[in-house]
Amino acid sequence: MTKKRDLRIVFMGTPDFAVASLKALLDHNYNVVGVITAPDRKAGRGQKLRASAVKAFALEHQLHILQPKNLKAESFIAELKALNANLQIIVAFRMLPKVVWQMPAYGTFNLHASLLPQYRGAAPIHWAIINGETKTGVTTFFIDEKIDTGAIILSEDITIEDHTTVGELHDDLMHLGSDLVIKTAEAIKTDTISTTIQPQSTDLKTAYKLNRDNCKIDWTEDLDTIYNKIRGLNPFPTAWCYLDNGGEEQLSVKIYGIEKQIAAHKHSAGLIFTDKNSIKISCSGGYIKVNEIQLPGKRKLDIKSLLNGFEFKEGAKLL
Repeated sequence: MTKKRDLRIVFMGTPDFAVASLKALLDHNYNVVGVITAPDRKAGRGQKLRASAVKAFALEHQLHILQPKNLKAESFIAELKALNANLQIIVAFRMLPKVVWQMPAYGTFNLHASLLPQYRGAAPIHWAIINGETKTGVTTFFIDEKIDTGAIILSEDITIEDHTTVGELHDDLMHLGSDLVIKTAEAIKTDTISTTIQPQSTDLKTAYKLNRDNCKIDWTEDLDTIYNKIRGLNPFPTAWCYLDNGGEEQLSVKIYGIEKQIAAHKHSAGLIFTDKNSIKISCSGGYIKVNEIQLPGKRKLDIKSLLNGFEFKEGAKLL
């Protein structure tokens, strides 16, 4: 019978996505000796300090918490060493210095929300949908000097449906990923781990960090490209564009729930067509039917509610 290793785990993560994996470790009775998460940040109108989702969960379960601003600081390194961990598990954290990821005897593994080597980077869930992928997944790998390039331990795939939003895929991958973290930890515990070096490929897609520029809708693009972009940014950080409603000022609007309508037409891109209960926007190959929208300074509304108090003028368009 294989002797099982006695694991002492340090977990590093910050957002909700990471909480599911930390919870799974506790549910499976793993010994989590420390939790590393981001410092509290000011948020909301009152700019009050707010703890990360991982910190809130760790406090509830009375786990030892560290919140370093500088991962290379001597004081943090000393505190981390004092935890005497032999395994570190990283889920949605930040890039680690070598002195940190090399520390534990059984290594440091990361959960990444893509099928590596595809979609290395900051926003793999978003870009898989934006690029129209029909499959993605989660991967665990041992960290090395570069970003998301280490030896693969395990991976599991999932289908992306044509209507799936990034919010829905995020939650599916969060749960799939927490299961994979447990499988990976179990393989390390039983010393049955095996790894695969990531294949070299020139056809790699990158999960670039999202910003205001790459979240803007270009209505001159084709129907599927626009449709994938909007659902790949719904509900966060949200696709946006300008509304020209015949006034001097163009309004910045956010687009959430949508449907696509394939149709041949000769309308210019971005024209808005309305009836009593709906609006649709012309683009190459058809129309985007908008079900949810947010005007500047307002809350998100379904289209029927919006049309009760807002009028789109003739010739109104999205830019």
